[in-house]
Amino acid sequence: MNEIRRLKDKIMKKFLLGMGILNIVIIFAMFLFIFINGSKFFTGYSVSDFLFGRSWISLSGKFGFIPLLVGTFWVTIIAVIISVPLGILIAIYIAEYAPKRIKSMMKIIIEVMSAIPSVVLGFIGLYILSGPIKRMFSLNSGLTALTGGIMLAFMAFPTIVSMTEDSLNANDISYKEASLALGASKTETIFNVLVPAAFPGILAGIMLGFGRIVGETLTVLMITGNAPIIAKSPLSSVRTLTATIAAEMGEVVKDSSHYYALFAIGIVLFIISFITNTLAEHYVTKSRKLRN
Repeated sequence: MNEIRRLKDKIMKKFLLGMGILNIVIIFAMFLFIFINGSKFFTGYSVSDFLFGRSWISLSGKFGFIPLLVGTFWVTIIAVIISVPLGILIAIYIAEYAPKRIKSMMKIIIEVMSAIPSVVLGFIGLYILSGPIKRMFSLNSGLTALTGGIMLAFMAFPTIVSMTEDSLNANDISYKEASLALGASKTETIFNVLVPAAFPGILAGIMLGFGRIVGETLTVLMITGNAPIIAKSPLSSVRTLTATIAAEMGEVVKDSSHYYALFAIGIVLFIISFITNTLAEHYVTKSRKLRN
């Protein structure tokens, strides 16, 4: 009997090891495929012209990266400005102030929010949010970076709230008790003791939310106007890196410069995603060490 159990454990261990190696191989193969195709673009197009080019006009053979980077910047910074403070404050309320019934209800709502498909958020932004923004700022179109940033904030919000609340709940109860015993108010205890102690976990949640914002495609494709211009304000239509790939890959001629230019954008996105997830994992690990 013991031999059968040991055999099962050995088989399961080998199976899980094989699955882990397979995942690494698949990710490496994906990056290799993107890198090989993206590098072909630079055999006939200058790296500096790509990275510092100010025009993306594929029909004219102009593949400047700056307009897409600026569009991604505007959408991302708006989403971060909205989602981070709001997410942290909501998490603090859930962890420290909310009654048990309200806490359970809010957790369910946040979980439902994280499950809303991108296309649904895109339709909400397109048919509900864009109109008020157009009228509020007297614009020709409500499809702007502001519209996209607001909707992306809702996408990042559940991740930030969940990670922040978990980090706050993971704090040693002695931190709170000691602070209150020294005469600090509950608010002072939260912001001067509990939040700093949970900061690695909070930062990990922010990084994961940031990764979701940067990598989102369908929502920004629907509600940002898809104008590859160097936007000077968030009230302008923009086009992000991900939306460019989604909008143009379906109709591009294979093995053309345009085709390989989209893979070059993919390399940039892959690097951003890798850095973001690496930093998030670093702070998650740091948070776990602090708890132990």
